[in-house]
Amino acid sequence: MAMEKENSANFTYMGRSFSELTVNDDSLAFSDCNSDKSGEFPASASQSRRLFLSCAADNPDDLIRQLVSDLESCSIDEQKQAAMEIRLLAKNKPENRLKIAKAGAIKPLISLISSSDSQLQEYGVTAILNLSLCDENKGLIVSSGAIKPLVRALKTGTSTAKENAACALLRLSQLEENKVAIGRSGAIPLLVCLLETGGFRGKKDSAAALYSLCSIKENKIRAVQAGIMKPLVELMADFGSNMVDKSAFVLSMLVTVPEAKTAVVEEEGIPVLVEIVEVGSQRQKEIAVSILLQICEDNMLHCSMVAREGAIPPLVALSQSGTNRAKQKVSVIA
Repeated sequence: MAMEKENSANFTYMGRSFSELTVNDDSLAFSDCNSDKSGEFPASASQSRRLFLSCAADNPDDLIRQLVSDLESCSIDEQKQAAMEIRLLAKNKPENRLKIAKAGAIKPLISLISSSDSQLQEYGVTAILNLSLCDENKGLIVSSGAIKPLVRALKTGTSTAKENAACALLRLSQLEENKVAIGRSGAIPLLVCLLETGGFRGKKDSAAALYSLCSIKENKIRAVQAGIMKPLVELMADFGSNMVDKSAFVLSMLVTVPEAKTAVVEEEGIPVLVEIVEVGSQRQKEIAVSILLQICEDNMLHCSMVAREGAIPPLVALSQSGTNRAKQKVSVIA
């Protein structure tokens, strides 16, 4: 299926192309959002010993086959133990991720994600997340039907299950062909909800997933319709949230569509962006200027609003002290 993919920085303003002025360090902003950060599961002494042995084993193939068999046990306790150990094997040894998938673990793990037992669901989600860290596994995870159960976990799971489901969807969305399917599955409103109401880890994981998914136009529109602009603006305004960069990168991805420009103005995002230009870090200032450029594109009303918010003095200051990239952007707005 063809997708319309957009890059937030590929735009023209007053006849000039600004693809070369991209803020290129988005990978740094989201680098902590793609792995299993949940704490170790509680275990008895004998379980702990087995977990240690399973993680340290030089040849875990026999153990993996047994664990995959245990995933389909009639005992919930055995299923939990197997999912927990698979999660740890995949987390601690990257080379095990492909072995576990080839042993047939993916489909039974996906079944666990639909379990009514919240802990079993959480273990299944986390194991799938760790397996999705292997690029070769992504296609099989999606073709095995993981997207809908992961979206369900986003809605009904524990806080950890929601966070890890967001991370798993982020990893799966790194294959371009999966972005449409994830967007059409109902994931985006739930990710927006997690961005607004989750804890810090939930906010950053959902922001990372939304940034990846919203590289295509239809998902940008879904995110705006789901009300993403309100939490984005609030997080950008809160310098103590440690979410200014992540939220601004997501907004920079969205403002290539008219619906997002209208929404950010309605949510009083312009004063927040001007404040970032004034007092933010160098990277934050560059992102904010990029967004303001997009908002002002072919819209004199928005240009006037930016000027009325007192943007000129901090823009002049940035034109004198910023990087060459920032100076180029500022020169266009000025």
